[in-house]
Amino acid sequence: MSSFTARVRAAAPPSAVAAGLIAVTVGVTSSAALVFTAAKAAGAGPREIGSWMLALGVGLALTCVSLSLRHRAPVVTAWSTPGAALLATSLTGVSMGRAVGAFVCSALLVLITGLTGWFARAMDRIPVPLASALLAGVLLRFGTGLFSTMHDSFAIAFPVFVLYVLARRIAPRYAVLLALAGGVLASVLTGGWHLDKLRVSLATPVFVAPDFDWKVLISVGVPLFVVTMASQNLPGVAVLRGSGYDVPVSPLMTWTGAVNVLLAPFGAFGLNLAAITAAICTGEEAHPDRTKRYTAAVWAGVFYLCVGVFGATVASLLTAMPNALVLATAGVGLLATIESSLTTALSDKSSREAAVVTFLATASGVTLLGIGSAFWGLLAGALTTVIATVGRRGRATSAAPAPAAPTSAQNHAAEASSQ
Repeated sequence: MSSFTARVRAAAPPSAVAAGLIAVTVGVTSSAALVFTAAKAAGAGPREIGSWMLALGVGLALTCVSLSLRHRAPVVTAWSTPGAALLATSLTGVSMGRAVGAFVCSALLVLITGLTGWFARAMDRIPVPLASALLAGVLLRFGTGLFSTMHDSFAIAFPVFVLYVLARRIAPRYAVLLALAGGVLASVLTGGWHLDKLRVSLATPVFVAPDFDWKVLISVGVPLFVVTMASQNLPGVAVLRGSGYDVPVSPLMTWTGAVNVLLAPFGAFGLNLAAITAAICTGEEAHPDRTKRYTAAVWAGVFYLCVGVFGATVASLLTAMPNALVLATAGVGLLATIESSLTTALSDKSSREAAVVTFLATASGVTLLGIGSAFWGLLAGALTTVIATVGRRGRATSAAPAPAAPTSAQNHAAEASSQ
């Protein structure tokens, strides 16, 4: 019995299960409404919307579980939130078949990106401090959300914060889990739940044959691909790199693209690497041993499968859940990751200015040409690095040679060895 108990604990550490649950809760609550809106824009009815949730849930379960077990790293995937926002405004008047054709087109482009390896080569050129600054910028609004939520929902958010801080000193491994439990209790006592809106039902797959219309492919499929890569996969890789997980990028793109192609006719409009929810599973709250944090991503996949199977039920549960509980729990779950990201971003004096620019531009939330702030923040940081480097080289020609600054790869190796 003791060996069986040990195996259960190894497969389902409470902190990892809690991290997976929180990641899925944050991911679904923050964007499920966009998915429903996008589906309705394409003329989807209740059965089709349920099929979309089922296809997305199955796709995320397959990618989370398989990639995390394969690479022994917390690889968390998600549906494309900016992609859903794009679809909600661009699918009006587009038939369901042509919408599916655009989904297949975008997924094929992601698959080609993985097979050619060009995205991996581009990511390898990004210095670690800039990747960490990008991650901190992406997560900033969730960190500040913990405290801004107290303005209207103090009775829920404050107990979550206090329990987390206390548990970090007493039982750090279960800090987020205890904070979540306290938040649930506080929200129940304050009457924040609306259980009268809860409905239980199963989703069924609905196959829609893709119709490839070149106008829709150009106006919807290609922009969906660009937004997914720049606003989702790029910061998703930054999360893994910034947390010390040097997972090969091309296989991740290839696998997510291939699964997306297969499930697109059922409503999987975009599967990609997660950033915010992945950060919940890569932090020390997920597991004190970083080599075992992949179990948190595996459990995230299990919960995503439940979301897919009970798509309509999950939608009603999210409607019943107080939003303050989600924001407060996400905030405490990401505090340690934000701290670690800022520390890494500012550790190298030579790249500190570029890291600050990346952080501020990413945190600003600016969107240009339909592309989110993660891309523009990284571009601003890279531009700052280039200009600063040119300036240093100009001064170096009239001064004595100085020792070479450590490369991003060396910095990354030093970080990995110190963790």
